[in-house]
Amino acid sequence: MSVTSKALVATLALCGLGVAACGGTSGGTGAGPAQDGGPASGTASPASALSAQTATPAPKTPATGGSVPAEPLKGKVIVIDPGHNGQNYKHPAEINKQVNILTEKKACDTTGTATDSGYSEAAFTWDVSQRLAKILRSRGATVELTRPNNSGVGPCITERAAIGNKAHANAAISIHGDGAPAKGHGFHVIMPKKINGPVDPVVKASSKLGLAVRDAYKAGTGVAYSTYIGSQALDYRNDLGGLNLSTVPKIFIECGNMRNAGDAAKFQSPAFRQKAAVALANGLQNYLK
Repeated sequence: MSVTSKALVATLALCGLGVAACGGTSGGTGAGPAQDGGPASGTASPASALSAQTATPAPKTPATGGSVPAEPLKGKVIVIDPGHNGQNYKHPAEINKQVNILTEKKACDTTGTATDSGYSEAAFTWDVSQRLAKILRSRGATVELTRPNNSGVGPCITERAAIGNKAHANAAISIHGDGAPAKGHGFHVIMPKKINGPVDPVVKASSKLGLAVRDAYKAGTGVAYSTYIGSQALDYRNDLGGLNLSTVPKIFIECGNMRNAGDAAKFQSPAFRQKAAVALANGLQNYLK
């Protein structure tokens, strides 16, 4: 579903202004390697600050005539995985516990990264996820998040995948902010590879989901494709437990690089976070329609 310019302007204006981030690159390079799970600090803007008016733009009438359903996602189940958790950094023993992701063993979770000013990835992902959930529910979807707040620990990457599987989600998305070297900027989408495991049957569908989200996020936010990883903002990996263990179509999105000053400034803007949430909702809807 496309977003009219007037509706988008109204959405951003109502969000207000203010300042309120998985880390790094494929293959383990960069300041904060992208994991299912840098220092965490900061708190997210409360979801209650969002009015129902900002939740979703008015649907457009298709060129072929007729009206767009008021709840275009009715009957669809979507699982949102806000990366990391706000108190992970206080519980190193718990989050460093090794879990089996089939291709290797990894930490249960990680702290995530942060901007130079201390705005944490965990706070960013929680805020965007809350906004995204509100929009999707207004469009009729059943939405489940993998964590209930930003003041806890975990869950482990294995459990995050299991939540989507148990919900029989039509689509699942894990939201992150990268922790790559500061000179790199832009966003990218991570999709699963076949591993002779549970994700294999949904690899093709996950790629389709990834393309839909990439296109909508670029169109809706104006954030550039990543300059430091992937091709055309697309990256395929087999070392992320949240993907390896998923039996439903699932992707990760690194919404930008929190270590880059330009991307970090965007992340710290509530208006941008609302714009990002609308774009992600449109990508999910485009995939599910």
